[in-house]
Amino acid sequence: MKHVFLINPRAGKRDQTARLRGLADRLAAHGLKVSCLLTDRLGGAEAIARALAETGEPVRIYACGGDGTVHEAANGIAGYENAAMTVIPTGTGNDFLKNFGPDAAKFSDPENLWDGPDFPLDLIDCNGRYCLTIACSGIDARIADSVHRYGGLLSGRGSYLLSVAVNFLFKPIGRRWRVELDGEVLEDDFALVSMCNGRYYGGGSMPVPQARMDDGVLETILVKNVPKATFARLFPAYSAGDCWKFPHIARVVTARQVSITACPGEEDIVTCLDGESMRSQSVTLRLADRQVNFFGPAGCSPNATAQEARRPANV
Repeated sequence: MKHVFLINPRAGKRDQTARLRGLADRLAAHGLKVSCLLTDRLGGAEAIARALAETGEPVRIYACGGDGTVHEAANGIAGYENAAMTVIPTGTGNDFLKNFGPDAAKFSDPENLWDGPDFPLDLIDCNGRYCLTIACSGIDARIADSVHRYGGLLSGRGSYLLSVAVNFLFKPIGRRWRVELDGEVLEDDFALVSMCNGRYYGGGSMPVPQARMDDGVLETILVKNVPKATFARLFPAYSAGDCWKFPHIARVVTARQVSITACPGEEDIVTCLDGESMRSQSVTLRLADRQVNFFGPAGCSPNATAQEARRPANV
């Protein structure tokens, strides 16, 4: 069994390569075959992970980075029975690990990981790309996309605030889309449409608390366009998973396939998969036919913070 530390030196606020190499050396003391590989470009972690999986040899991959590195590693090994992955967080948000609740802190020490059990996680298929947590389209995706573009100008917090200002204050929130939910067709102005396998994104927002990462069910939340003042007032409820209180604006469905198409004259749809952006005129989301093998501390659960679905009292 190979144990490979897949390190993204650009993740987080500083390069942690030296510290991670030290952690790898500690695992080697257990008599394990441990190596460290660095990603040098966007998509590099995916390419390396896939190459390791394609050898057919048993391999455990430690994705050392943020949610983007996790996303790439999962796309690289999805469907390979000989490969499994885990996370050593070095990013800024690390939303994926929030799904594990109190056990998330244990992932920082590989001593808790190397001999832990592995288990399959579901994936969202979005136009052929895989997503572990949340695939969002709309105002939230446009804000996340702009954060990356402004990152070279300002600090992490500053680039986020600038992105919010540009996308919220100076641009319309809604876009006119045709949305199809297992054959049900809706054409309306939407603020966002997000399909959830996990529960957290955007630094801790939890729009669908009941989403579980291994149950074969994907939860999709649709939020209609509303005036900016209303959106600002209701966004905290959206982030806390309380949109069920506003059924005239938000709706949660468990459709097996969700298709979003920009109506004539609308710009490309911006979709974020685990925080990684893509643009297209049409997006199709469904449960992937592949899963990804994941390992973590003994007793951990990707559904540790999952809640029961909440509904208005009169429904």
